[in-house]
Amino acid sequence: MTPTRFHRSLTVLGDWLGTPLAFGAATVFAVLWFIFGDGMNWHDVAAMITVYVTLLILRADRRDNQAIQAKLDELLRAHGNAREAFAHLDSKEPEEIERIRARENQTIAP
Repeated sequence: MTPTRFHRSLTVLGDWLGTPLAFGAATVFAVLWFIFGDGMNWHDVAAMITVYVTLLILRADRRDNQAIQAKLDELLRAHGNAREAFAHLDSKEPEEIERIRARENQTIAP
């Protein structure tokens, strides 16, 4: 089963939300909201703080995942018996990775 366009779009969006550009876009949105809206009450400020905190968490998670991926890539390069198929799992959709992991766990189980 190939990933649908919707699944690919979600993955791309998730990757983009972990970038500084997303934080800048949220700031531009907040400024425009303040200028062209009715101002901001405390509910609006709380909503924007929630957006910023979510983007910061996504950024930290993205950084951690990239560091782990780089370390694993190095381990795969250093280990001569590693299977090439596992070296490129990061380009697959999450559902496909889970299917591969489940299949591999079944072949390893006694």
